[in-house]
Amino acid sequence: MKVYVIGLGPGGEEQMTLRAVRALAQCDCVAGYPLYLELIDGLIAGKERIATPMKREVERCTAARDAALQGKTVAMVSSGDAGVYGMAGVMHEVCADYPQINIEVIPGVTAACAGAAVLGAPLIHDFAVISLSDLLTPWEKIEKRLLAAAEADFVICLYNPSSKKRADYLRRACDLILQHRDGSTPCGTAHSIGREGEHGEYCTLSALRGKQVDMFTTVIIGNSQTRMVNGKMVTPRGYRAV
Repeated sequence: MKVYVIGLGPGGEEQMTLRAVRALAQCDCVAGYPLYLELIDGLIAGKERIATPMKREVERCTAARDAALQGKTVAMVSSGDAGVYGMAGVMHEVCADYPQINIEVIPGVTAACAGAAVLGAPLIHDFAVISLSDLLTPWEKIEKRLLAAAEADFVICLYNPSSKKRADYLRRACDLILQHRDGSTPCGTAHSIGREGEHGEYCTLSALRGKQVDMFTTVIIGNSQTRMVNGKMVTPRGYRAV
């Protein structure tokens, strides 16, 4: 009994690892959010599909588990890396009472890495990844994490920076970070990573407060050492000082 939990990377087939492609080829059944299944449609033709919308992740994983118990080789797919805000954790949870199911997690390129590549080299030193979505995490806890990361001078990568219900969350996050970081700190936004229309934009932390972003945007806020080099964000690690 086998379940692969596969990170698809940021976009289509060319963004996936060879290991992920080979695992999909071995599967009888593929489970995922409908959009993610569409992105790999050419790789899963003829395979059984399990699709559920957002907020029905447990149902999706349970259906995948049940398919595995029937003897099918199953793939549960996530965008980016399945182990970073993805389906790997909940898949293990729903299979907790079924040790006979072999779960293999196959990593993918997460938005922090893909977005950093669009913007230059902003994650060369220590960094923190924080989601601004308060659907599963109380905003009070998100605030504490933002303040701690800012005070510790981490480069900060923000996932889920805004939505219709959270239109002011990026501004609120910037206000917290500005308590410990200069307003001139270089920042970047990576849009539609790995998909049509991919592009990066740059601004200062002060300007980032008023920037319009969406759920398809990854935000990277530099630390005290981050600077612009030939139009790209770069955070030195210190190699040239050795």
